[in-house]
Amino acid sequence: MAEDSTLADLVVRAQKGDQDAWGRIVERYAPFVWAICNRYRLNRQDRDDVAQMVWLRTVEKLGSLQQPEAFAGWLATVTQRECLHASRAVRRRESNEHALDLEREMGDESVMIGRELERFERRAALRAAFAQLPPHCRQLLLLLAQEQQLSYREIAERLCVSIGGIGPTRGRCLARLRRSPHLKGFLGPAAGSAGGGGDA
Repeated sequence: MAEDSTLADLVVRAQKGDQDAWGRIVERYAPFVWAICNRYRLNRQDRDDVAQMVWLRTVEKLGSLQQPEAFAGWLATVTQRECLHASRAVRRRESNEHALDLEREMGDESVMIGRELERFERRAALRAAFAQLPPHCRQLLLLLAQEQQLSYREIAERLCVSIGGIGPTRGRCLARLRRSPHLKGFLGPAAGSAGGGGDA
């Protein structure tokens, strides 16, 4: 999936009826909706129903969203409400637990969902920033990040570069990654000027 558009751009385009933008929003955030549903321990059928209702509510109310950059938090709230509604229905059906217990659980879930949203947004921002790196930077960083660690010699052979150039190139690529506007909200103010010299 292309990560070249910011979330706010996609939301604004979707509000204007751009179906491609809407499709990319759904593709990007469907796993997040599912993650929230899983926290409520809903069965597969209930999760499917909730997800459908969430996207229905979202497309119905999208035009009224005044701050496009706040879409992710808004979506989390919509999803949480639909999950709570479904969870209440299931519990009434199966065990008749009190609504007060559900409200207490909702408070606990809000904290967890907030953390989940932060992690999700950070991963999405990193993917977007990584996609904007030059190909040689992406290739080098992917090789360096492999679970089965490769030696500099192996990396040099795969990329057809000198061993001595790997370290400096890595530094320049990471510096370029840190300067990405996609990561602006996740890194400290000094990140934009973090070392490594010029562009790789």
